[in-house]
Amino acid sequence: MTTLTDRAIHVSEQFRATRDARLSRDIALLVGRIGLAWVFIYHGAGTLFGAFGAGGIHPEAVYFAHVAHLHPGMLFAVLSGIVECFGGAAVGLGIFGRLAAASLAGDMIIAMITVTFGNGVIGINGSGYELNVALAALALVVAILGTGRFSLDAAFRKLIRR
Repeated sequence: MTTLTDRAIHVSEQFRATRDARLSRDIALLVGRIGLAWVFIYHGAGTLFGAFGAGGIHPEAVYFAHVAHLHPGMLFAVLSGIVECFGGAAVGLGIFGRLAAASLAGDMIIAMITVTFGNGVIGINGSGYELNVALAALALVVAILGTGRFSLDAAFRKLIRR
């Protein structure tokens, strides 16, 4: 019985050491930032430039005006594309990461309010707001905790301190 208790205590101490380790935090932030950047750059570049087989700015403007009911549709399509593409790149590189991550979270909240919330969590054919919630939550983690040591923000801070 004591060996089971001792083992449980040992495992608990290992988890606590990992949780408190600064390196673990920075690696987790880097992985989260890369995931956010991947999704948002992909979607934003498709919106702005028609990259990755997307339709580009005009179909997005029509979508924003008719489905999301945001007028003028072109303005909101361009703003969304800029926030997603360049905000995603900023989060991925870790430059102005808190501001960029907060902008991405705001973009997802607006998407939920205007388009996906009425479809429910899952929606038909995956048209619900579950992905919006996940992306907004991850973006808020970066906005609150910052970009970590593996970022351009940290590198610039080191340069300025010298």
